[in-house]
Amino acid sequence: MKKFFFLNATDRAVMATLVTILAIAAMAVFFTSCTRDDDPESAPQPRLTVHVDADTIQTHATVTFSCLGFELQPFTRSLESDGKSMTDLWVLDYVGNTLQQQLHQLSTDEDFGTPTLNLAVGDHHIYFIASRGKNHLLDTDVHTITFGTVSDTFYKDYTISVSGTSSGNHSVILDRIVAKLTTIITDAIPVGSSTFNLTPEAWHYGIDYTTGLPISATPSQTITINIPSSEIGVTNEPLNIFGFSTEEEWTTNVALNCKKSDGTVLGTATLTNVPLKRNRVTSYSGPLFSSNGQITVGLSTDWEDQHTSTW
Repeated sequence: MKKFFFLNATDRAVMATLVTILAIAAMAVFFTSCTRDDDPESAPQPRLTVHVDADTIQTHATVTFSCLGFELQPFTRSLESDGKSMTDLWVLDYVGNTLQQQLHQLSTDEDFGTPTLNLAVGDHHIYFIASRGKNHLLDTDVHTITFGTVSDTFYKDYTISVSGTSSGNHSVILDRIVAKLTTIITDAIPVGSSTFNLTPEAWHYGIDYTTGLPISATPSQTITINIPSSEIGVTNEPLNIFGFSTEEEWTTNVALNCKKSDGTVLGTATLTNVPLKRNRVTSYSGPLFSSNGQITVGLSTDWEDQHTSTW
């Protein structure tokens, strides 16, 4: 048998009041939550964001890296070295052997040199490459970056363990990974000169970015430097070329010449057993267009180490 309960007038009034209070409270919660979602300034800003995939939930931390000056000097917005700005910065984030994300910044970017990454909880290898080389090719399948023209380049393999409280800023100092060959032409550049051409027997144009070490050398590839009309008649003209190098010294031969626009050779020299080393300037000087000039030896004090010789 069903039982029925009846409320008297007083009970019905109390019940109606309770229902009204609960409805008002629910509406207040609803509008408060809507206001927080619609107003970014009033919404709490979490240090961690949660990404929900199909079957998993993974926690990330936001980390900003400051790429400090490449010679242990306070970094500038332009990331300068030897008075010249880097043009590109690559950041590659790996967990184990798996690439998680990559970032390429240009010197025109507002946050150039201070990249921000959203990192999954766990242990990361972050590879940084900063360069002003030209015509780059990044190949993440074989972990290499190569340049058509190598220039000053810096590198760091940075490890970080991300936890639920890892958000924040990190300072990273990148190290130079190229050698620099300077040849100084001591006699005057003659009228009609169009290009200087340097042809190393072996030269490194790229690195394995997981190690910072050079990939296999390219044989007998000519590096051409155009001669502007303003340099005709100039003496002591420096020619600089860069190549990737190990910390251990290695040698190569370099052929040097100057040509007219029609290919006529105006002067030649050969640099034999040129010793090269990472973060070191190897400097040669001598005449290219005459054989009776005095040959001098240059000494660089700008970099970590020096080597000087003659041709």
